[in-house]
Amino acid sequence: MNKLKKEKIYLQDRLFSRLGGQGNITDDEIKSLIEEEILERSRQVYMTVDDKRQLKKELFDVFRRLDILSGFLEDEDVSEIMINGYRHIFIEKKGKLYKAEETFSSEERLRSVIQQIVSSCNRIVNETNPIVDARLSDGSRVNVCLPPVALDGATMTIRKFPKEFFTMDKLIEMGSITGECAEFLRKLVVAGYNIFISGGTGSGKTTFLNVLSNYIPPTDRVITIEDAAELQIRDIPNLVRLETRNANVEGENAVTMSALIKAALRMRPTRIIVGEVRDAAAMDMMNSMLTGHDGSLSTGHGNSAKEMMLRLETMILMGYDMPVAAIRQQLCAAIDIVIHLGRLRDNSRRVLEVCEVMRVEGEEIVLSPIYEFREKGEKDGMIKGKLEKVGELQSTDKLARKGICI
Repeated sequence: MNKLKKEKIYLQDRLFSRLGGQGNITDDEIKSLIEEEILERSRQVYMTVDDKRQLKKELFDVFRRLDILSGFLEDEDVSEIMINGYRHIFIEKKGKLYKAEETFSSEERLRSVIQQIVSSCNRIVNETNPIVDARLSDGSRVNVCLPPVALDGATMTIRKFPKEFFTMDKLIEMGSITGECAEFLRKLVVAGYNIFISGGTGSGKTTFLNVLSNYIPPTDRVITIEDAAELQIRDIPNLVRLETRNANVEGENAVTMSALIKAALRMRPTRIIVGEVRDAAAMDMMNSMLTGHDGSLSTGHGNSAKEMMLRLETMILMGYDMPVAAIRQQLCAAIDIVIHLGRLRDNSRRVLEVCEVMRVEGEEIVLSPIYEFREKGEKDGMIKGKLEKVGELQSTDKLARKGICI
């Protein structure tokens, strides 16, 4: 343990003792107390000006912010923070995982930070309800698991919200998509095609959904539905944002995604955007697309466009006892386009497939590929390849109604 870390722990214990009996205290009062303690300690132990400045910042983070997480959240190169108990913290930086040197002072301190995050968005997490999804004030996604389900202490995973707002031009510049495909998707969104975005964890589904939403005409009434609000829909004046709510301590008054989708149908929406479907709410998402709300968007976890359709079948069957053939027919009628994203071995995020949902043949839904990513090799650790056009859009009725040509 280095000298500065030892001093931080010492000063932290001193400050906790001084603050233990006090009620509400302002930020300025906290700063004054921190300065007093550092000044007093510096008479006993040599500290440089930089040491004092660093201690002042870190101690303020402990008492008024998110402790050691504050530094990771301020570091723009860090994209994900993984806490496996208070002594083991890993970060993803520029696509690579590293074990952080910093740790929380105790399990209690980690749990205090967790409660601070969770309560700020009106969520509850405890031994009775040990798993919760939440968000930070900047929109970063947070998942928490507490004992007894987390065997080695409280765990928390934070997917940081990018400070830079992505545009389609930026994705083209990064090589995630071609200009030709981007223009094709723009026309589909404007025309009101129902689009489903699939991909694995960290493939960029939410980012891509945000980018596609830029193409929605500003005259539309848009309703977004999410487990934890993270979508950034811009330039839509008539926008309603809805978020699910967990049950209270008595296990009552939960508001599920299914309930929000049903409520949204009574709000005269033009389009409904479902942040991510993970369970039987896929049925309500599908029904919203089948009730005249063209141009709806949603995302889900899948390894390919074809597998995503199979997963949607499974999700619906989790909550509804109905023939699989009927589910397939309705999915085929509801979803027009599936866009599959992937994170390749060089950590680049690419659009890998754009497929049209065609029909049901036998026991499966037939997809017709329109664009596919073709890998051309690898150079200097970077994958070379291009998203190539491999087919044509068959159903052009919605484009024709809007007078759009492709």
